[in-house]
Amino acid sequence: MIKKIFGTFGTQALNAICNFVTLWFGTHYLGAEAWGIGGIVLLDVSIMLIGVEFLAGSGLIYFTPRKSYRTLFKISYIWSVLIVAFYALLIYIFSFIPDNISHYFTKFLGKGAEFIPEGYQVIVLLLVFIYSLHNFNLTTLLGKERIGAKNKLFIIQFMTQMCSMLFYIFVLDIRNADAFVFSLLTGYTIGYLCGLTQIWPYLKEKGNDSMRETIREMFKFGTIIQLSTLVSTLNRRLSLFIIKGFWGDAKVGVYNAATQVSEAPKMIGQSIAMVQFSKISNLTDNELAAKITTQLLKTAVVLTTICLFIVCIIPTSVYSWLFTANFAEMRVVMIALSPGVVFMAANLVFCHYFSGVNNPKHNLYGALVGLAVTIPSLYLLIPPFGMVGAGISASITHFATILYQWIVFKKINKISAKELLVTKENVKMLFAEVKSLIIK
Repeated sequence: MIKKIFGTFGTQALNAICNFVTLWFGTHYLGAEAWGIGGIVLLDVSIMLIGVEFLAGSGLIYFTPRKSYRTLFKISYIWSVLIVAFYALLIYIFSFIPDNISHYFTKFLGKGAEFIPEGYQVIVLLLVFIYSLHNFNLTTLLGKERIGAKNKLFIIQFMTQMCSMLFYIFVLDIRNADAFVFSLLTGYTIGYLCGLTQIWPYLKEKGNDSMRETIREMFKFGTIIQLSTLVSTLNRRLSLFIIKGFWGDAKVGVYNAATQVSEAPKMIGQSIAMVQFSKISNLTDNELAAKITTQLLKTAVVLTTICLFIVCIIPTSVYSWLFTANFAEMRVVMIALSPGVVFMAANLVFCHYFSGVNNPKHNLYGALVGLAVTIPSLYLLIPPFGMVGAGISASITHFATILYQWIVFKKINKISAKELLVTKENVKMLFAEVKSLIIK
């Protein structure tokens, strides 16, 4: 398992480097406002994907070892088409809302009230559809424990995104949010097409489960997972919504850039949790699943904390030099966000544990606890402290979420808080596994 974690971490590290390069070129050649619009488009796609992922999301990792691949393929594709068509219908209906009514909502909610930036409705729908198909390939490969193949597809996706954005900027001379948005579409499309070559053999396998029964099970499992994802995404969307309402797209661009850099160490928790979910979903021993989770939780939190410390001690002048003076406020925002990123690493491990043992309701309850904290904290902290207040609010929210998850995890598995302490044995075991991996 340690080999898979290191392979996934290497992929995530490469992704972080590509994101950094993309961020550098975006801040220098597109500007804060364009970067803010691009960030909102990406977040809107994430929110709309939640509807698709009720049946065609991370729950596929759990069902891939248990259900016919053909059946999962049919359900996911049909559902993706139906949901995107539903979104298109909603957008079409909303286009007929009279200007005086839409002006009233904008006045009441602030100038950030619009959900999708003007002119990006069609491409957002296309992004949602293509990514949903690409995500099917990624998640089912994880369910098959083909983590290496999944990582290769992910690398193809983000490398294509980075290279295509540079092409749009320097060859086609696109110097607005389109360069970033078009690069997302290019990366998703190439990643999806390459993924088809990996899943094709599974589509030839015999066996078909009842679609009705499979849909019922997937919807029950996926509904809880995606409701928790929706609540978690709303936590983030609300902060951008309020920042935009007070200060406009430029400040959203700065906050988005700070979030991207500060959340880079999150790749440690993501790498660990991804392998953890794939492993636990194929286990029947809950005691072993809890033991694995405890060990991985300590590893994720310690390594994330070390990385964040390094990121936060970098002087403000360095960030101004890297991303221009318009992004000088990044560092103080990142310091406010950093405790939340550590808590997010723990949250990822807990979430994948509860999903892997078919008990995802606690992810939803934890997200709701976080939302209950988010709403008052945002309105109390953003007006006086701006983007820093949003960062503090995010940290408080993630702490409330993992506090709930830890209480439940402790109760279910009869684990004491002492078991969370990092011991010499833990360190020796980690070094031994890394050493054996290097020798091999």
